[in-house]
Amino acid sequence: MRLGIISDTHGVLPPAVFEVFREVDHILHAGDIGPPEILTELEALASVTAVYGNTDGLAVRQRCAKVARLELDGFIVVVTHGDQFGMPSPAQLHNAFPDAEIIVYGHTHRALLELVDKTVTVMNPGSAGSPRYNESRSVGVMELEPGIPPRARLVTL
Repeated sequence: MRLGIISDTHGVLPPAVFEVFREVDHILHAGDIGPPEILTELEALASVTAVYGNTDGLAVRQRCAKVARLELDGFIVVVTHGDQFGMPSPAQLHNAFPDAEIIVYGHTHRALLELVDKTVTVMNPGSAGSPRYNESRSVGVMELEPGIPPRARLVTL
């Protein structure tokens, strides 16, 4: 299974996202979506699991949870924006969600891919729509296969 991982679109969905996510099976959006139409556009590519972020309005909050837990190809995945932890670190997220094997978060606008305890993959895809700190727009792609550790990469848009 191939996952497209995105966060912090803030109402902007660059055309390059459609090319990077062209062959994904599922999309995880880690919040600060902007208008709900962003989710509709992503759903044209693949099924979407999304959470709301601290800047999302009522329409998105009614449609999305604060934290999503799901199982994909045998992996326990948690998606959160992360703002409830201030500026979260991978270790802090692992402590908050100890059963998760994959944790996807946003909020910081800084791309990150890290292993915690050699078994938990933590990814922040950075910001697809509203980069900060002189960072480029970015998303993530993760490949899941039962019995094999996740393979993931960050993609600059």
